[in-house]
Parts: sequence; C-alpha cells; structure tokens
Amino acid sequence: MRDLEGYRETRYQLLQLRPTQRASWIGYAIAYHLLKDYDMALKLLEEFRKTQQIPPNKIDYEYSELILYQNQVMREADLFQESLEHIETYEKQICDKLIVEEIKGEMLLKLGRLKEAGEVYKELIERNAENWHYYEGLEKALQPSTLEERLQIYEEVSKRHPRAVSPRRLPLNFVSGEKFRELMDKFLRVNFSKGCPPLFTTLKSLYYNPEKVSTIQELVTGYEASLKTCDLFSTCENGEKEPPTTLLWVRYFLAQHFDKLGQCSLALDYINAAIASTPTLIELFYLKAKIYKHVGNLKEAAKWMDEAQSLDTADRFINSKCAKYMLRANMVKDAEEMCSKFTREGTSAMENLNEMQCMWFQTECAAAYQRLGKYGDALKKCHEVERHFFEITDDQFDFHTYCMRKMTLRAYVDLLRLEDVLRKHAFYFKAARSAIEIYLKLHDNPLTNESKEQEVNSENLSAKELKKMLSKQRRAQKKAKLEEERKHAERERQQKNQKKKRDEEEEETSGPREELVPEKLERVENPLEEAIKFLIPLKNLIGDDIETHLLAFEIYFRKGKFLLMLQSVKRAFAINSNNPWLHECLIKFSKAVSDHSNLPEIVSKVLTQEMQKIFVNKNLESFNEEFLKHNATSIQHQLSGAKMMYFLDKSRQEKAIAVATRLDKNMRDKNVKTLTKVFEALLDGSFGSCHTQCEEYQAACHKLFPFTSAFMPATNEDDSSIASVNHTAINHDLLSNEI
Repeated sequence: MRDLEGYRETRYQLLQLRPTQRASWIGYAIAYHLLKDYDMALKLLEEFRKTQQIPPNKIDYEYSELILYQNQVMREADLFQESLEHIETYEKQICDKLIVEEIKGEMLLKLGRLKEAGEVYKELIERNAENWHYYEGLEKALQPSTLEERLQIYEEVSKRHPRAVSPRRLPLNFVSGEKFRELMDKFLRVNFSKGCPPLFTTLKSLYYNPEKVSTIQELVTGYEASLKTCDLFSTCENGEKEPPTTLLWVRYFLAQHFDKLGQCSLALDYINAAIASTPTLIELFYLKAKIYKHVGNLKEAAKWMDEAQSLDTADRFINSKCAKYMLRANMVKDAEEMCSKFTREGTSAMENLNEMQCMWFQTECAAAYQRLGKYGDALKKCHEVERHFFEITDDQFDFHTYCMRKMTLRAYVDLLRLEDVLRKHAFYFKAARSAIEIYLKLHDNPLTNESKEQEVNSENLSAKELKKMLSKQRRAQKKAKLEEERKHAERERQQKNQKKKRDEEEEETSGPREELVPEKLERVENPLEEAIKFLIPLKNLIGDDIETHLLAFEIYFRKGKFLLMLQSVKRAFAINSNNPWLHECLIKFSKAVSDHSNLPEIVSKVLTQEMQKIFVNKNLESFNEEFLKHNATSIQHQLSGAKMMYFLDKSRQEKAIAVATRLDKNMRDKNVKTLTKVFEALLDGSFGSCHTQCEEYQAACHKLFPFTSAFMPATNEDDSSIASVNHTAINHDLLSNEI
C-alpha cells in the first residue's frame, strides 16, 4: 500500500528546497489530492496557477491540463457550482473542447438546472450521435413523463441523423408489445439489407426478456422463409427485390440466435446453409467454430477456426482467435506455430509472446498445460504473468517525474489509481487461480522421483521383462537426450544476443531474476506457501469475488489453520450463502473441527459460536439434506450436496450418485458445462468407484448433447480431429455435411 502521509512530507521538503520549480508545487498538491484533502489541494493549485503568465487569448496545452486537473479535484470534492463557474471562466483556454461540454452537462444536471443541461446534451448528440451516455443525460434533463415523450426524443434525433444507429437501437430497450415489434422490424430490415455482421451483438443485451426474444425469432424466421421463396422480407409486399446477400445475413443471425438459446442443432443447420451458399466468408467459419465451442467439442471448434484463418492469413485477429481455440483444445504446439506467423523471426514464439507480455496467450496456455497434467509448464506460465504485473508496477516509476514535467496530471492520477488495483485484472486472477489449484494438487499428490518409482516397479518383473524394460528406457533416454541437445542448441542460437541485452536491462532495474524451470516449479518443497503468494493480492483486491475466499479456505484447510478457515467461509457466506462450492467447504470445515478435539479452548469457543450462526443447531446430515431440498432444480447444487452425502457416509454411494445424475425436466441448468462437471466428478473418484453409473450417465448426456466430445462413446479417435487441418485438402461441401 502507498505511504501517502510520507509522500506529502517528502513533497513539502522538496517544495522548501526548490520553491521555483513547478514540479514541487504540483507534487505537493497531488499529495493532498490523494489524501482527499481537497481544500488544501485546490488552494495550492490556485496559487500555482496565478504564477503562470499565460495571456487569456492564448491556448497552451500544459496550462489547459492544469485547469482540467483543478476542475477534476473540484468535482471529486462535490463542489459542483464552483466546478461549473471554473470551467466557464477558463473555457477559451482549454484545448479539449469536448470534455468542457461534458463537464458542463454533468454539473448542470447535478445542480438541477435541467433546461440548460438539456441544451448541452443536445449539442453533444449533434457532435456524436452514437454515444449512449449523451442520450442518458438528455433523458435525465428532459424528464419525459410518458413512453410517447421518451420515444419522441429518439425520433427527433433519428430525423436529424438518419444514418445513426443509437437513436434507433436504444428505444428497443424500453418499448414492448406491438411497438417493439414495429421498431424491431424496421431496425432488422435496414441492417439485413446493407449486411451488418455485428447485428446480433448489438441486440444481444435484449435476450434477458423472453417476450422480446420470441418476437425477434418470429420476425427473422419469417424473413428467412419469405426471402427463400420471393427475395422479399414478406410475401405480402411488392417492391424491389433483396440481393442474395440479405438471405445470407439472415441465416448468419439465426445461427447466432439459436446458439444463444442453446439450440445448437438448429444453429448448425443455419450456418451450414450459409456456408453452402457463400463458402469464402470468414465470419461464417468463425461462427461455426464458436457454436462447436459452446456444445463442448473443442477439437472440432479449433478445426473450423483454423479453416477461418486460412481464408485470410494476414488477419491478426482471426490468427489470435485460432490460437486461443487451439489452446482450449489442448493443442499447445499448434497454437504456438499459429502465433509464430506474427512474432519476431529468429526467436521462438513462446519467448517472443512472453517478451511482449501477451497475457491472454499465457493464461490460456497455463490452463491447457494444467488440463494436460504438465504442472511445471503451467506454473511457469502463471509465474510469467505474475512477473508481468510486477514489471508494469515497476514501469510506473518512469512516469513520476515525466508527468509532473509535462503536466499530464489527470492521466497521472488515473495511473496511480490503476496501479493500486492492478492485480484486480482478469488476467492476474486467471493465472493466480490456476497456480493455486495446481499447488493444491501438488500438495495432495506430490510428484514422486521417477527413478525411485522405476526401481520399485522393476522388483516385480522377470529377468526377460526387466531386460526389455531397461533396453526401452535406454532408447528413450538416448532419444530424449538428442532432442534436448537439439533444442538447447537452437535455443542458444536464437536467444544469445537478445537474452544478454534483456538480462542487462533487468539487472539494472530489479536485479538478477531466477530462471523459471518447469521441473523445479512442480517439485517445490512447500506448495501451500507458494499458493499463498498468489492468494494475498486476491484477498487484498478481489475480496468481493467468492472464489477468492473459497480458494483461501482450500489452502488453510490443508494447513490446518482453523481461524483462517473460519474467516474465509464467513466472508464467502456474506457474499453468497447458497453457493454450491461454499456448501462443500462448510461441511468439510465442520467435520474437521469435530474431528480435532485438542484445539485450544479459546479457539474452540470462537469456532462453536460462529458455526452456530451458520448451522443453527443442525447436524451435518440434516444441513446437507435441507440444502438439497432447497435447491432441488439446480444440477450444480445437487452435485455438491451429493458429494457431501458420500463424504459424510460412504454407505450412501448409490443414493448420492442418483442425486448427482438427475436429468429430469425440472432441472434448470441442464447445459454442457454443468453436465461435464458432474461427469468429471464421477470419473475423479468423488463418489468412489462407479464405472457402470458413469457409462450410463455419459450415454444419457450424449442423447441430450450429441456433439459434445466428453459425452461421445469411447472409440478410437479420428485422426483428423487430432492433426491440424490441411487447408489445401479441405472440401467445403464435405466439411459442411460432416456433422
């Protein structure tokens, strides 16, 4: 955490030493601003502003930034009237005219001067008719009392800006019934006629409303049927015929629509029809890959995304997407080769992506290695991501003096605030979660020394079998050694110059760094201590995410830290008391407490008091039964309850499996992700040995989701799904009919 009090004192001493330098004044003012002493910060900024000899008719960028920073402090101090007067006084000397108008509109709204605010927002909409925030401000200013008045606001803007999308899209959020149908019909026709690929993305936020979804489906399926027969949106119309591309975009939309609704067979039918008519459009193959991803067939998804990128190998976006899909399908080598098309020549893609801090690749790569059981490689990627965040924090030091000198004060304060919550970023959370899960696995099942394992196995072999095994081992070792030497030579040649340069730079900034070796990382002495290093930033910054506290519980549970376990479950309970993972943690925690009779008296007393609030005099069995009864229509909750049923009483295996594998009509979360979790639980021993039930459940899930690879019957895997797609050999008709 930052020592802001110390920063203020240091800045005061610097101001006394160098009172003529503007950085001294600005730094001292920023210190007060960060400490939220706005009055003192404003006094210092005003005194400094008076010393600047800038004529009123001259525009100076640095002086403009100073005024805007001064105004930002006023707004944060809730001095709305002063902020408005200030911005109007110095309006002519500010370079950024747009932000002046935005501040005026915001302050006038806060002060209740609605008529003036309405005029400001109208001017802003004239400047940019696609900014949703301006319409929000205009509505607050005009305060329409009826739906008709509210619609009129958008109709007037639409007349002045006929090509603008926002005034036609935003009313769809609040209208309903026949009016919604009418407006949606107009909106869809225009976009289908001109061919607008992101149309579904624009409308996706409406899909929370079943009535609106039904209307959209009715309209678009009607268009499709009519366009097939007479090239018009409706058979009742007589007008200019639509071009063939209109039907293509209608099918493209319908494929996305049914994919969103989970009706993947229909989605595939529509996208296959679109591909058959236009087999050269990248978006169609991209969407087909996406549909396969959603049904859980990641190999097929990667194959189709590879086909999409083959249509335009110079497109970096589609290249990155293809690499991501390959990583999701655990095809790490293929993904690296795909990325190498856009990385620097003469160095491996992995090294270059690490150097460029390409964290989406590294987090996906870590997850792929984790699924493959290559824990050392996965941990290497997690540590690389962690180092990136350290470097980003380290790099901020370059900006302290620069921002003071160049007067980019608003950006500087934003930078400081960003750095304070930097590890809140999704990339850090993903990497930290993967690392913690791996370290927990390594603690539960430590990796054994391979040579010792082989010695134990060799004792049970006959002389002939032993000789054969040793011969096989020697060949494997020789092959591995040659491969390692080749890789080592290539790596040395590629990295000789750049590594030397990078090492010198790193030593200058943060001292020498330890090399990340996968074999060392997966054989650490204390995995739980390593996991805690990743956990601490999550606890400090992402305390509002229940996963943070449940991961913390899993670590402390293995360390036997009962008070820290209690802290974790209490925080998780406050966020979501009905979370299925939390339910498992609570039962494990309660059982662990009852099994430990030698706890200190004060600790035991605290645990008993706090657990009383959660369990309310119920024993674990009745607590679990009540949880199952309360969540009778949720597969995830039923799975957690069933796991705990078996955990508490091993004799209830059949009952527990029956609860976990329920697939009746009442279940509301019957999707690929949830059913895969249940299937994995049956396989990983959460219910003991249950091979028959596992096969039965797999068959039942296969009927529901025939395209999901996890539920397909165990047969020899088709070679084409493993190997990367040969673009020259692909026949579009063959692929589109392959399903």
